[in-house]
Amino acid sequence: MLKLYLFSTKKNIAALKPAFFSNCRALQKRSYFGPSKTTEKTFDKILIANRGEIACRIIRTAKKMGIKTVAIYSDADASSLHVRLADEAVCVGPAPTAQSYLNIPNILNAIKETAAQAVHPGYGFLSENSEFVKQLEQNNIAFIGPGEYAMKAMGDKIQSKIIAKDAGVNVIPGFNGVVENVEHAKAIANEIGYPIMLKASAGGGGKGMRIARNESQVAEGFRLSTEEAKSSFGDSRLLVERYIDTPRHIEIQLIADKNGNYIYLPERECSIQRRNQKVIEEAPSPHIDESTRKAMGEQAVSLAKSVGYTSAGTVEFLVDKNRHFYFLEMNTRLQVEHPITEYITGFDLVEEMIRSAAGLNLSTTDQKSVKVNGWAIESRVYAEDSENFLPSIGTLSKYIEPTDFKTKNDVRCDSGITEGSEISMYYDPMICKLSTFGQTREDAALAMEHSLDTYMINGVNHNIPLLRSVISHPEFRAGNLFTGFLGKYYPNGFRGYKFTQTPRDESAQLAVVGAAITGILSSRNYSKTNADQVPHNLANQELIVSIPQTSDNGQTFKIDSRVLIQINNSSKNVNLSGDNYFSCNVITINDNLNKEPIAADVKISWNLGSPFIFVSYTNKSTSQKIDFVTQYIDQTTLGVILQYKGTKFDINVFSPKEYDLLKFMKEKVKLDTSNFVLAPMPGTIASVNVKPGDQVTEGMEVAVIEAMKMQNVLRSPRAGIIKSILVKVGDAVSGEDILVELEKTD
Repeated sequence: MLKLYLFSTKKNIAALKPAFFSNCRALQKRSYFGPSKTTEKTFDKILIANRGEIACRIIRTAKKMGIKTVAIYSDADASSLHVRLADEAVCVGPAPTAQSYLNIPNILNAIKETAAQAVHPGYGFLSENSEFVKQLEQNNIAFIGPGEYAMKAMGDKIQSKIIAKDAGVNVIPGFNGVVENVEHAKAIANEIGYPIMLKASAGGGGKGMRIARNESQVAEGFRLSTEEAKSSFGDSRLLVERYIDTPRHIEIQLIADKNGNYIYLPERECSIQRRNQKVIEEAPSPHIDESTRKAMGEQAVSLAKSVGYTSAGTVEFLVDKNRHFYFLEMNTRLQVEHPITEYITGFDLVEEMIRSAAGLNLSTTDQKSVKVNGWAIESRVYAEDSENFLPSIGTLSKYIEPTDFKTKNDVRCDSGITEGSEISMYYDPMICKLSTFGQTREDAALAMEHSLDTYMINGVNHNIPLLRSVISHPEFRAGNLFTGFLGKYYPNGFRGYKFTQTPRDESAQLAVVGAAITGILSSRNYSKTNADQVPHNLANQELIVSIPQTSDNGQTFKIDSRVLIQINNSSKNVNLSGDNYFSCNVITINDNLNKEPIAADVKISWNLGSPFIFVSYTNKSTSQKIDFVTQYIDQTTLGVILQYKGTKFDINVFSPKEYDLLKFMKEKVKLDTSNFVLAPMPGTIASVNVKPGDQVTEGMEVAVIEAMKMQNVLRSPRAGIIKSILVKVGDAVSGEDILVELEKTD
């Protein structure tokens, strides 16, 4: 039974949350590509067969073009932002994607009920499903994407490699056929040579992809990739090809209309990946020169022409250090990372897709007119743990997106959530696509650093700490990128920012801020009548500030600083009212207790209504001035929690006497979980591979859990004997649920 809701005018407006209006205002005020270039007739109403940020993105262009929109949603997404932004919204089923966003009959019924003339699929879900396109064509509904034949030809990675080779496109050595079984995969791997890549024939987005460097990895990879492919795309077929070590992942965006016009746009580099999924992208690539760009673009267009491709599409290549490039696949849809191409070209790719679907020419048909203007970087902000990349679910208890940095529209947030939104176990954990722009690569990177520092997300784990670290990494800044970047520089994930010795007093900078904020919050000698005049009650007291750190091997240690804060005569009182800020000077501090004193002037600007603390720190002896941003997260018994360079730090503030007494405090005993296999996140048990009485070794696979459409292998924490299995295939589990218990050891 379909539920139809019409969201319009005054009827529903009072029920919407303030955060929603704030997001709407931002959506209306931000214009990344100017007014619509389309004056000709396209469509009166389109249905968006997707959810989340990409649905909101498509709605923005449709509104700009004067087109009404219909959103579809699952029961889990009933109050989502894309539902509220659309002119109409239709429920198409329960939360599981197979019953809602992949439910073709229900979506076709929604199209009929709302009299939509066209469908934009976004990316993922049905965006590369040729059967869906075929059924739309049979019902005289325009598909805002390529035709059925081109999609089917390019969507099949096996067939697309054959077509690409015939079209004169460079291809990677591999097996141009369907892999029959695991033994067949091993035979192919031995023939073409290791390492090899197992990948789903249908779909993309890193799902159904595994690298194998030996036969045992082929066996495991074949099973997991097959299961992921079937779950995500309904097609379990795999292909095998040579894996090129240390390649760069570079892609060409092209657009084409039904009148024979084809153009390619400047490349995007997508080499920063985890689990074969892109994390940070940029346009253009620091590796590609003009002649290589031209060659790649012309091959991409040749491939598109060979199958009569129309609409927006992306041809992906692997590129080696000598700029030799090889065809990887063609994505027959709008790419996730399209905003950075829009930034440097001025094209609105969604508008171009709508024009093409309506039979109009592209807004620009002259290849020579396509120019590179500036640089753009995109960070995919995920709800996940940066240490192990496991997804996180929950409610966004606090959510503030960054705003412009130095120039208008140099920061862009493509999101589909607001404060209070739920991150669900049923869908991809991406929160936002954060993009920044600058005239140079360094300008775009600085804007990204600032944006990540001023992005507030509370309620779920997120990967901002990792993103912030990568953007600042010297090898990233030098443009030395490859698809194994995270594996090389973050082999154990990312456990948080580590203080550096350049400048020498970096840890002391955060210690000063922590002490100052603790003093402000712990002031008690004020009332409602004089609440805007709060004395800093820790001034002129010697303090010891202790900041715990976690090393790369998981060990915890502390960095301690001795701090003395002296308030300027001109700022004896701290003003906390309205939009004002307080300013205080820290005259002397000692770094790490036993080092020479560091004299510093510190000005701290903070409005209690905002989580962002802006700090200007000047070392008196060197006159070096450093401006940075921290986030106030929470107050604790001993101090405060601040976020610095993406990482949360417990700032504990003690008097010297309190600090001396710490040695008598007993450490909290950690819970021993060595006898259990726990669920690392909520999900569904996909398989259980052991039974009571089985002997297992450390690291041996015992179960697989599926969460957010990814298969995650769970392994035994030690060698031993299985005592009991507490779950079965198909069970829904919560994070930290006990799944398997081992016999205790003596």
